[in-house]
Amino acid sequence: MLLTLGATILVIGVLIFVHELGHFMAAKSVGIGVSRFSLGLGPVIKPLSFRRGETEYVVSWIPFGGYVKMASKEEQEEVAGSLEGGAAGEVFPPEKLFESKPLWARIFVLSAGVAMNFLFAWVVYVFINVAFPRIEDPTTTIARIDAERLPAEAKELTDLPANTEILRINGDTITSWNDVRDRILDPTSDQLSFQFAGARPVILPIDGFAMDDRVGVYQALVPRREPRISQVGQGTRAEAAGFQVDDLVIRGNGQAIDYWLQMQELIRANPDQTIDFVVRRNGAEVALTAVPDETTVRDPATGEEEIVGFLGVSPVIREVRLGFGASVGEGGRQVIADAHLILATLSGLIRGRLSPRELGGPVLIGQISGAVARQGLIPLLAFMALFSVNLAILNLLPIPVLDGGQLVFLLVEGVRGKPLPLELRLRFSQFGLIILLGIMALALTNDLLRVFSF
Repeated sequence: MLLTLGATILVIGVLIFVHELGHFMAAKSVGIGVSRFSLGLGPVIKPLSFRRGETEYVVSWIPFGGYVKMASKEEQEEVAGSLEGGAAGEVFPPEKLFESKPLWARIFVLSAGVAMNFLFAWVVYVFINVAFPRIEDPTTTIARIDAERLPAEAKELTDLPANTEILRINGDTITSWNDVRDRILDPTSDQLSFQFAGARPVILPIDGFAMDDRVGVYQALVPRREPRISQVGQGTRAEAAGFQVDDLVIRGNGQAIDYWLQMQELIRANPDQTIDFVVRRNGAEVALTAVPDETTVRDPATGEEEIVGFLGVSPVIREVRLGFGASVGEGGRQVIADAHLILATLSGLIRGRLSPRELGGPVLIGQISGAVARQGLIPLLAFMALFSVNLAILNLLPIPVLDGGQLVFLLVEGVRGKPLPLELRLRFSQFGLIILLGIMALALTNDLLRVFSF
């Protein structure tokens, strides 16, 4: 619980801060006065506020966002005033008002928060790629198909012969099992097109938002990983049995072992039971006897716990390290991929391919933050980068009171040569505020339904 709470505060707090810092720095750079910098919306938490120079720095009660309160004409406070904690009390000269600045400067200031979120995500991805090796499974061959896991639309895959190599999925070349996973679970594609070596192509009419079916396809494809040991856990039953790195397991309890999953299934099915293995080591066959330890795992399909065997060995993987230049390019590619994913999700909501019940608010963000934090630093950083791109794109939606809506006002001003009438802008802003509050209410309702459905 403490880890989840801490991860939630970290994720939401950092990303809101980054976004508002973009607005703040841009406003200061073009001479716009800033009366308040807030993390959160609504009333100010007085013990968590202080003033430095012309600006009051605060934390507010509603953890749905933040704001930079820029010097503006008094009548502009009518819509956002309550969300922005009321008047800040600072009076600015006319030349420091937002409206007094040229159009390019105002567009720059309103765009800066989104730009900072994109920049943050890119920097995080570059850091991950530079600091940590990428773990890849070099397998591209299917050992077998578990037909019972396949959805009805994918039964054509059962005709594939054993040991079929995947060449391309949806036109993308496959170089590892990581690619297989990413392409199959890509929600932006509207079908799955497979090309194989020595077998005819297969096209499955499974939409990317039919994620249960996509997961079923992925789980049904059993990779042909070589049953070769790359790691032996210290203090494990495997070490006690005499397994060594680079051992190739060829038999278990008299049965031939051709690929890794066969050995894994044998181990899992025999907790605390003796298994006789034969491995090939330095060209010779060596007999080993192992007794897998008992461990409790949760079945991802049923949610039920079961006792399985655990030996403590790992298959062959490869570590791919990128230099700084390659990491810069890969970071940009990952940001673009995240943006594509989020835009596809928005399109799915608008077109009815995705249920509004999939929307989530702070509770869901907290649950995901806690889950990825338990997996380690890299998943947490990657989630923060993805969420930062999500925050940037959502802020670009053309809803008045969001950055995108305000940018639309400025673009119309550029075309007309003068601003829209104040009364019209206020009405649009009031309508936008109603939409925003409705989305927030729906997201929070979905959160509560998820919580109480368990």
